[in-house]
Amino acid sequence: MAREDAPLAAAHALAPRYLESQLAGDRSSAVRLVMDEGVRGGVAVRELHLGVLQPAQREIGRLWQENRISVAQEHLATGITQLVLAKLYEHIPRESANGKVAIVACVEGEHHDLGARMGADFLEMAGFDVQYLGANVPTKDLVAMVGDTKPDLLGLSVAMTFHVPELVRAVAAVRVANESLPVVVGGHVLAWAPELEQQLGVIAFDTCADRIVTRCRKELGC
Repeated sequence: MAREDAPLAAAHALAPRYLESQLAGDRSSAVRLVMDEGVRGGVAVRELHLGVLQPAQREIGRLWQENRISVAQEHLATGITQLVLAKLYEHIPRESANGKVAIVACVEGEHHDLGARMGADFLEMAGFDVQYLGANVPTKDLVAMVGDTKPDLLGLSVAMTFHVPELVRAVAAVRVANESLPVVVGGHVLAWAPELEQQLGVIAFDTCADRIVTRCRKELGC
């Protein structure tokens, strides 16, 4: 088994305590852990995303799906990560601008926007000019935004399986307006419906923001 690189290992060491703070609803403790022991301790923002926030949030989702925590507890834990992401945003490293504009949004009806926000941050770190639209973006407004902004990339996020039809409609509607626009899709629903990648004809289809950005850079030549 390959040895884990040191920066990511340092981040993973913080993850159990971060999850504990989430489950306790302790916002101050979670922020102190990530900012003091993480950022000020020399752990890069990228590693904190991948080694702390992402695995902890996936565990929160698993606990909710298994009815081991309530909807209220899941919302509380997710709200803590939203706060931490806002704090981390001030410290994200940015590569030189690559001249590419990306729109990132959750499909209509999808209110789980944490993954989309992480994806937007990773794109920004990679030098993209990111227009982040957030949760529950009506398809007609998404199409209008694409027409007005003329982006080089569109990122769509969907977490719940019952929003797959809206994802399909959104991609189809966007392609009527701009058939050549590269589209990427992220979100936990992808684990349940891998056949969507071929059906939608997207350039990236993954649950990991880091892998999505790597694929986008390759496809767009940046």
